[in-house]
Amino acid sequence: MLTAGQAADSPQFLPVLGEIHVPGPAGRPRTRPDAVAADKAYSSRANRTHLRTRGIVAVIPEKTDQTANRKKKGRAGGRPVRCDTELYKERNTVERLINRLKDWRGIATRYDKTPGSYLAGLQLRASMIWIRELGQSTQ
Repeated sequence: MLTAGQAADSPQFLPVLGEIHVPGPAGRPRTRPDAVAADKAYSSRANRTHLRTRGIVAVIPEKTDQTANRKKKGRAGGRPVRCDTELYKERNTVERLINRLKDWRGIATRYDKTPGSYLAGLQLRASMIWIRELGQSTQ
């Protein structure tokens, strides 16, 4: 999903999750992944509740202010959030790709005025990365 350059990513969590299709070995793609890994920006009660109701494991660390607020409430604050650290480490692959996309200055600073031209730049940069990776894998 493409949003305005100054818009935060976290409000787009549920719309993006609604568009996900996980291919399986056979049949139509599933619309519910086994787990979702995200950074602390996505750690909200609404996001966690949505994932829990759909049976999706949330691999999202808790924000420090949320932890402090929960501890301040004592027993009424609820249980600590579980976060699978080994699964969370795999999120690094996506972060590295985003950093490689942003190596291209036009993407990092979002010079393009229209969403269409920005998306075209993203697709061009992703294609360049993919072609470079193909060339390295054949050597």
